[in-house]
This record gives sequence, C-alpha cells and structure tokens, in this order.
Amino acid sequence: YLELVHANPGVDPWLPGDGTQITLPEQHILPDAPRKGIVINLAEFRLYYYSDDGVQTYPVGVGTEQNPSPLTQAKVTMRLESPAWYPPTSVREEYEKNGEQLPLMVPPGPENPLGPYALKLSAKGYLIHGTNKKFGIGMQVSHGCIRMYNDDISQLVFEVPKGTPVQFVKQPVKVGMSGNEVWLEIHRPKEEMDKAAKDQLWKDVMQKMDKLLDKHPGIEFQRHAVELAVDQADGVPRLVGEQVRQMAQNHDKETDDKPSL
Repeated sequence: YLELVHANPGVDPWLPGDGTQITLPEQHILPDAPRKGIVINLAEFRLYYYSDDGVQTYPVGVGTEQNPSPLTQAKVTMRLESPAWYPPTSVREEYEKNGEQLPLMVPPGPENPLGPYALKLSAKGYLIHGTNKKFGIGMQVSHGCIRMYNDDISQLVFEVPKGTPVQFVKQPVKVGMSGNEVWLEIHRPKEEMDKAAKDQLWKDVMQKMDKLLDKHPGIEFQRHAVELAVDQADGVPRLVGEQVRQMAQNHDKETDDKPSL
C-alpha cells in the first residue's frame, strides 16, 4: 500500500479516477547484504529470496514502532502448514486493555492471523507467515513477525529449505550499478519528513556513494538527480550517475584493438 502511495504522490489510493496514470514500482535495487537465503529490508517492507535460480522478491508487513521486527540474523527451522496461533501473553494483555478477549489458541481457518502457511525462525517467537488481513502488507502492522500475502507464502514456503539463513536489515537508501549506470532508491523513514530526517537521508546517501566510489572509480553523479531522489523519497529507483572513466577506458581499448587502415 505505502509503496504505491509514495510512488504516486497526489493520487487518491482508493479512487484514483478513470484514466489516471499510475506508477507501479516493479524494479528494485538489491539490499546491501549477502545474497544468500532470505533478506528482509524493513525500511522498504520487502523480502528477497536468493536461490540458485536467481532472486525473488515479495512485499511484506513488518512490526510496528512499539513492537518492531528484530534487526538480527536467523535461520529457517521449520515449515508449518495450517498453523494454529497461540497468542503470547503480551498480545493477550494488549487486547484486554482494549476490552477484547483472545483465546489461548486460535485454530486454523479464516480467523487465524497466520494464514495457511508459516516459516518458523530460530529467532524465538518470530515467523514469516500468511495473513487474514491482507491490507497490512507493505505497512507496519504486526507484533514483529513478517506477514506475506497468502498466495506468496504458499509459493515461498515450499521453496525454502530448513536451515536457510534469514537476515533482517533496515536500509532506506540503496545504491546499485546496472552496467555503467548508477541507480539510487530511497524510502522515506516517516510519512512526513522533517529536516532531521532529510539530513539523515543525505548522510546515508553520501556514505553509500563513497562506498560505491571505492569499488567503481570514475563515477560521476548528477547532483540534481540525487537531490530529487532525496526530496521525493518515493522508493522508485532513479538514474543518478554513470561510470564515465571506465567507459572512456573501454572506448580507448576498443580503439587500440582495431586494426590500422
């Protein structure tokens, strides 16, 4: 939900209107993390699964500010089919404060918040699971677990073997290379960004750029494009530069390799 809202500022997410052009964010820069197993970037509400066949990516719901998802490393320990939900004491107490009573166990079915499947993690108390409230995908809604659309978890759960590493990261700023092109993707940390939030984004961007320059010398960034990416923070990858020096070196080499006339 937030991914679509941020990519389409000024457009009513419920009634966009006939003929309104909508940006669908279907391209993503990979997180700065080992490309192995599952990587969950909490800042963009997205899960990446790396396998021998490539990488798959899915939108997810994550923990709220009061009950955040953990920034940790874990492993998949078990696949659960039609899981029952045993609400922890803290969740039951939270419901009781709001005048609601939760049972000790919620059986499988349409009222079960875990959906049809779940992946149990070595991080105690945390799951990657389906949901009976699909509107929460792409938002901070859970008590720390990772929620997926039921169709997505139904596919992923049979592809992920036991022991698969799971890494949680929080990277609102991502930088990547595509050939000689430099792309920048920024996700806003808060719906309304104040000066402090923008300053932090700029700090993160500069650190990412410096790190990229260490690996790829000769990059020239387009400052206006970078400023626009920071100002919008809409989660859409933007072309912000290119590796000019390397391109020139390649051109010289191609010229030297050509036979003299």
